[in-house]
Parts: sequence; structure tokens; C-alpha cells
Amino acid sequence: MASSASLMVLALLMASIAAIAEARAFFIFGDSLVDSGNNNYLETTARADSPPYGIDYPTGRPTGRFSNGLNIPDLIGKQIGLSESPLPYLSPDFNGKKLLLGANFASAGVGILNDTGVQFVNILRMYRQLELFEEYKRRLSGLVGTRQANRVVSQALVLITVGGNDFVNNYYLVPFSARSRQYSTGPLGCVPAELAMRGNNGGCSQELQRAASLYNPQLVQMINGLNAKIGRDVFISANTQKMHNDFVSDPQAFGFTTSEIACCGQGPYNGLGLCTQLSNLCPNRDLYTFWDPFHPSEKANRLIVEQIMRGSNEYMNPTNLSTIIAFDSKM
Repeated sequence: MASSASLMVLALLMASIAAIAEARAFFIFGDSLVDSGNNNYLETTARADSPPYGIDYPTGRPTGRFSNGLNIPDLIGKQIGLSESPLPYLSPDFNGKKLLLGANFASAGVGILNDTGVQFVNILRMYRQLELFEEYKRRLSGLVGTRQANRVVSQALVLITVGGNDFVNNYYLVPFSARSRQYSTGPLGCVPAELAMRGNNGGCSQELQRAASLYNPQLVQMINGLNAKIGRDVFISANTQKMHNDFVSDPQAFGFTTSEIACCGQGPYNGLGLCTQLSNLCPNRDLYTFWDPFHPSEKANRLIVEQIMRGSNEYMNPTNLSTIIAFDSKM
């Protein structure tokens, strides 16, 4: 579970603006906010392959998603018309025509920096995710030929969600908690895990909040610079920190009863340790912003994806995904 980058800032990259409305393929890179099960196939402590993870997933079983149900890639995939979510690249079922849907390379625990998440030992660091993407392209070429493979990749939607672990599990990692601090997301200083370990009298960790507030504007500046060089809006970014800050400041407005206490966990705010079968477990996940000490509930994920698809410039830069898809359909 490694995903503060994900919820802190989320970047959507259109590999090719042409034909994105069809979204023939969807590629996902990043950490635990978007990991759909790659870590199930790795020797690592960053795993979500045991109950009660997946309690609200259609199968009712854990899948490796750090959620009670669907995660952000699942929900974006539905919005853009995919028949099913791309499989984790390491899944033994990822073969044949499944390759045409895209692939999920994300791995819980990773950051932008290679030394982020060292406590999790064996994870797919970002350079390795990119290596596997190159391997994927070779496999796809073998399946449909080089020309068709290039077309699939060039017309794809790419989701990149990474960065927060570099703060929570690197810069601000305290020695005694290296084993217990697992994954992070959202407004860095306001997740239940941070409230339990860093917060002052129930308040958010201001140090981590400041770090996120400095990071996000620089991402927007970088995105704008890249789009200017290309000459069109190929990259868009989502300010998921602001989305989560909305939940934190007024959870009732979104149908939540709390944004401080995790549904699954133990200790103050249910924010200590991992979510396991021995943890406290809430009966109604839809009333909680956070599923576990670090990760949003499926309902929160749905609200985030709604902003990604249709949100204003307050949340999306330079525009939302639906606007780009609509514009592209007219080309």
C-alpha cells in the first residue's frame, strides 16, 4: 500500500489525444492507490490480499486492491467504456486478448525516488514499471504485429499516480515506525495514520500538509510546460489533495459521518498498523472517507473519479477528462 503520491496529486497522461474517446487501452503506473494486485505476486509486506480487503468488491474477496471495493483505475475504466479493468501485469491471467485492454503496472510502496519504500523490500519501483511497459509492448507486437501494437499504445489513456510515499515513507519516515507505517494517500497530514502518529489533538499534521501544498503547484507548472511544448493538452493533473481536503473539512456534505477515523484498523482513529481480520471493522463503509489508515473507501474513490471526469479547474488542470474526450470526439 503505497500511495500518497496518488492521492496527493494524480496525473493523467494522454499518450495520444487522437481517438482517446475509444480508449482502446488503459495503462496504470504508480503506487497502492492504483495497484490492482501486482504485489500479490511479489515477496513484500505491502499487500492487500487478505480479508477484509475486497469485502465490497463484486466477488467479495480480496484482490490486492487497497480498498474495500473498487479503486480509481476500476472507476475510470468504467467511465471511459472499458469492458473490464486492465489486469495487473504480473497476473498469470494476463495474456492473449487481455493485452489489448492495457495493463496495470502499479505497485504498493513505490515512490518517485528509488530508495522510497525500501522497508517493503520487493516492489516494482518506477524504473521497473517502465521496463515492464517496454516488455508489454514487445508482447503486444508478438500478438497483433508491430503496426497494430503501436496504434494501441499511441491511442491509450495513461494514469500516473505517484509521489506521496516519497514524503511519508522517505523524507518524513521516523525510525521507530519503519515497520508499521505502510501506505499513504490523500491530504498527507490528514489520513488516520498521520492523525494517530503525528497529529496534534486530533489535528492534521501541518508539516505534511505544507509539503503537499508546495508539491501540487509545481506539478501544475510542469504539466503546463509540457503541454506548451507539445502544443496541445496531452497531460492533465488532478489536485486530489484539494478533493480530500473537502472531505476532511465537511465530511457530512458528501454523505460521510467521519473523515478522521478509518473504517478498518486499530488504535487512535483506527490509524495504527494494518487492516486485518482482527481489526475493528465498520458495518457501513460508505459512511467513512477512509477505508484503512491510509486509503480512501470506494465511495471516496467514486467522488474523486467524478471530479477527474467532470471537475472544475479548481480541481483539474488544464481541464477535466470528459472535456478532453468530448473535444477529441469532434476532431
